[in-house]
Amino acid sequence: MIEQRSILIERCPECGESVIVKDSNSAELVCTNCGFVLTAHMTDLGPEWRAFTPAERETKVRVGSPQTFMLHDKGLSTKIDWRDIGGFAPEKRAQFHRIRRWQQRIRVSSSTEKNLARALSEISRISDMLNLPKNIVETSAINYRKAVNEGLIRGRSIKSVAIAVTYLACRQNKLVRTISELSEASGINKKEIASNYRFLVRKMKFFVPPVRPNQHITKISNKIGLDGLTEGVAHKILRAAKKQRLTSGRGAKSIATAAVYIASKVTGENITQREFAEVADLTEVTIRNRYREMMRCLSIVISL
Repeated sequence: MIEQRSILIERCPECGESVIVKDSNSAELVCTNCGFVLTAHMTDLGPEWRAFTPAERETKVRVGSPQTFMLHDKGLSTKIDWRDIGGFAPEKRAQFHRIRRWQQRIRVSSSTEKNLARALSEISRISDMLNLPKNIVETSAINYRKAVNEGLIRGRSIKSVAIAVTYLACRQNKLVRTISELSEASGINKKEIASNYRFLVRKMKFFVPPVRPNQHITKISNKIGLDGLTEGVAHKILRAAKKQRLTSGRGAKSIATAAVYIASKVTGENITQREFAEVADLTEVTIRNRYREMMRCLSIVISL
C-alpha cells in the first residue's frame, strides 16, 4: 500500500497486482506487472536537497530554530511579530493587534512559565555580564528547571536561586567563577547565594568537583597580565608543592596565588603582594604565609 496524502492505493485497477513502484523522476505511481500508470504529477513531500552521507543529511536539515533550555517553552511556541504589515484595512490591523496581544498572554500563562521566564532572563543577563560560555548557560537553565520540578524554589527569591544555579553550573563544568564575582554582578548578597547553592546541592544530590589550585593560576595570571613563561613556572611550583603535600588543608586560591607570586619573582616581574591580593580577593597576610611555606620547602623549584 502506497499513501500519497489522501490517495490510498493497494492494488492495480487493471491487473490486480499489489507491486506498485513510485517513480520519483517522473512523479508517477507505476504498476510493475502491467506498466499501468496509476497516478501522475505527484507532489514530492520530501526536501529539495540531496544528501549522500548521514553527516551531510544532519547539516542540511532545516526545521526552524533549534531547541534551547534558555526559553521557558524551549523555543517551540509561535511568535507573532509586532511590526505592522501594510496593505490591510484598519479593521484587519486592529484584529492583528488583538491576536498579537492574546498570543503574548497565552505564551506565558501559568505561574510556572512566568517563574521560568523571569529566572531564565536573569541567568541570561548574568551570563552576558560575566562572559560565560553557552554550555554554562544551558547547564544553568537545566538545573533551574530541575529545581522548579522538585518544588525547591517555593519561598525563595527567583533571582537569588537563578544566580545560585549559575554558580553551580560553573562548578560542575570546572569554570573558575567565585561567589563574590556573581554577587557583584547581580547585586545579591554573597551569603544568600551561598545558602541557596548549598541547599540545591544537598536537595538535588549533585556532585560538585572541588576547585583545584591549577584552575586559579590561569585566571590570576590573565587578570594581572603575566606572560606565559611565568604561568608555566607557577604550574611547576604547584606540582612540586603537591609532591611535598603543601596543598593539604590549604585554600586552593591562596596556594595558586602564592605559586604565581613566586613565579613572578623567579621570572623577574616586579608585582607586589598587594596587587595579587586585590586580584585574588585575598589578604596580604594569607598570601605571605603561603609564600613563606613554599619558599622554605621548595628552594630547588625557585632556582629553576
